[in-house]
Amino acid sequence: MFYRENGQFKTSYAADQQIFAVTQDRIAIWLLLAVAFLVVPFVASNYVFQAILIPLLIMSLGALGLNILVGYCGQISLGTAAFMAVGAYAAYNLQARFEGMPLLLALIGGGLIAMVFGVVFGLPSLRIRGLYLAVATLAAQFFMDWLTTRADWVTNNSSSGSVSAKALAIAGWQIDTPMEKYLLCLGILCVLGLGAKNLVRSSVGREWMAMRDMDVAAAVIGIRPVYAKLSAFAVSSFIVGIAGALWGFVHLGAWEPAAFSLDKSLQLLFMIIIGGLGSIMGSIFGAAFFILLPLFENFMPLDQLIASFAEFLPFIHTKLDVVLFNAFPFNLLKGLVIGGVTMLIYKRLTPILKGR
Repeated sequence: MFYRENGQFKTSYAADQQIFAVTQDRIAIWLLLAVAFLVVPFVASNYVFQAILIPLLIMSLGALGLNILVGYCGQISLGTAAFMAVGAYAAYNLQARFEGMPLLLALIGGGLIAMVFGVVFGLPSLRIRGLYLAVATLAAQFFMDWLTTRADWVTNNSSSGSVSAKALAIAGWQIDTPMEKYLLCLGILCVLGLGAKNLVRSSVGREWMAMRDMDVAAAVIGIRPVYAKLSAFAVSSFIVGIAGALWGFVHLGAWEPAAFSLDKSLQLLFMIIIGGLGSIMGSIFGAAFFILLPLFENFMPLDQLIASFAEFLPFIHTKLDVVLFNAFPFNLLKGLVIGGVTMLIYKRLTPILKGR
């Protein structure tokens, strides 16, 4: 930490139960929100909105939902993209089949349908855990892939399997520009993030964490495993479903079943592991890592940069020498870095996979 947390005493229960009990944390959050709402919309370009900020906000929301399930309740899931697909296709069908359906109601409806879908596929968590539960949730991914390609009513009888969202509008506010889409995603992320932060601090959140730490001991002291686990699946799927609807409606505009593949599930899982399991802000940091890392690779072609040193090293004459003296050491360095990150991820994920 860059500041001291001790010495800030509370004199009332209300002050002690603040979401951000440390003064510096509250100041940092208010400054961050002020920059996000009042500065970024006026300085960022359309490319930054479409390629960086909007995907970052939506993936942060999806990682937040998954973190509730994995980080707080300890229930591993590999079918998160399936819940996103349910939210996206449910919101699309609500608007397509009910004329005049408001956007916010469609998003909430998609989240509720994804919640039911998540509870159904969360039932195996009552009997199995760890790696076996991961395989069971993986079935949701394959089932959704089959459903979107075989059931015509899911895509509203689209011959190609792709669907297109209608124009975005909320209470007469036409959401056309990238800046307006950014503000919509930012507002939804703030509302759901605040709700999740309060929820994990409540009695329900404490039940989740008790089930994560030791489910047998939690059941002994009176915590109901059925309610705790299924409520975690329900809340997580609801948030992830809204994230999927935003991904289809706001970011893509038109999508096909491949937009919610298994790769998306693994990306979200790695986001919360890198950002921090059981951390609301960690979900945002993990999403930022995955969204921004490819951009840094585009602006910094390190392989070409190191290979260019061949011009200044007299003992390098052929392409083989370049590979041996430049590309090989750098690739070795990349391998060591990737190996270190993989080891950290494995150490963080091992207790969950073993069901501890």
